[in-house]
Amino acid sequence: MAPQRTPRTGTVFLDPRGDGRSLRATWHQEQQVVVLSLWRDNVCAGTFRLAADEAPDLIAVLRQGLDEAYDAARERVERLERPSQAG
Repeated sequence: MAPQRTPRTGTVFLDPRGDGRSLRATWHQEQQVVVLSLWRDNVCAGTFRLAADEAPDLIAVLRQGLDEAYDAARERVERLERPSQAG
């Protein structure tokens, strides 16, 4: 079996819990998939192959969650900055 070529496009996200945990996302254009893999140190614990045509749906759900988190944070700050209505 020929050795696999390392994809040129991808990134690594470190898990804030530490312990060498990370998520790697790599594009495989020739297969039209993005591979999401979970790692602990240098050991791959699992992979998920997402079809390229489904990537926009994943991006949309991540974007929606981020927008909601920002809105909630903004509302908390606004509540703290408002002078008390009690009088």
